[in-house]
Amino acid sequence: MLVGAGLITLLAGLLTGSILLGHTWFQLLIAAGLGILFTQVAFLAHEAAHRQILSTGPRNDRLARILGGVVGMSYSWWDSKHSRHHANPNRVGRDPDIEIDTVSFIEEDAATARGLRGVITRRQGWLFFPLLTLEGLNLHYLSIRHLVSRGPVKGRWAEIGLIALRFALVLVPLFWLLPLGMAFAFLGVQLAVFGLYMGATFAPNHKGMPVIARDARLDFFSKQVRTARNISGGRWATWLMGGLNYQIEHHLFPSMPRPHLAKARRIVRAHCREIGVPYTETGLWRSYGIVISYLNRVGLAARDPFECPITARYR
Repeated sequence: MLVGAGLITLLAGLLTGSILLGHTWFQLLIAAGLGILFTQVAFLAHEAAHRQILSTGPRNDRLARILGGVVGMSYSWWDSKHSRHHANPNRVGRDPDIEIDTVSFIEEDAATARGLRGVITRRQGWLFFPLLTLEGLNLHYLSIRHLVSRGPVKGRWAEIGLIALRFALVLVPLFWLLPLGMAFAFLGVQLAVFGLYMGATFAPNHKGMPVIARDARLDFFSKQVRTARNISGGRWATWLMGGLNYQIEHHLFPSMPRPHLAKARRIVRAHCREIGVPYTETGLWRSYGIVISYLNRVGLAARDPFECPITARYR
């Protein structure tokens, strides 16, 4: 409730600031603030989807669907994808979060990269965070594509209505009240901040951690702990990452509310020491360095092993 009240207050402040600023480029600061606000709402949608907020499953599902609509994302698309991730984190062929995309997360996928994707893959570690500025647009696209697909979609029309209303409330005032160029710049900044913030929150959780082979057999505890990484930083990191800084505990206890994860961390760490299971925790900036290094290492598979290094340097 406290987080929700804080977000409503922030939204009111951003709207007031936008009205007072008028036709000035300082509106881009409001756009960045909206990007942060929508990401925080997405964190709440994630928690509702895991049934951490309200007393019953159906009430949490309805809340998650509404909050997803506020962000501009399909809850049914995200829920299916995220459930498969939780069941098999970092497992080849089963975790959709490591499936081939613009960025390759396993060497076998990187080795198949050709054309523009090959160019990106060979430098994907350094390009990863710049590419995240497009992730907000990508999430909207994937959600809409899912909702208009021919397959069965739970709550299809409710979600289409929510997302249509959301874009109407955002886009109509934006392009009505601001000059055209400023409106497009506002939208671009909002999407870029939203995508970068979302991606920078989720990237440290599993990228660069062990990848599980298709046929490997691991018990639930080892599978969840070995493939996840916590981010140190206490309450500051918890607010910044929506509780996902306790990724290990979140995977072990998906329905545990955010305020209890810090206490669970002490118990899980002690148990890991007792049974000899590695427990990974690092600082936020260090985690980004690990992610970049890992992606660059995977990207090597996209390079021609017979390419002359002198030619590659001076061509």
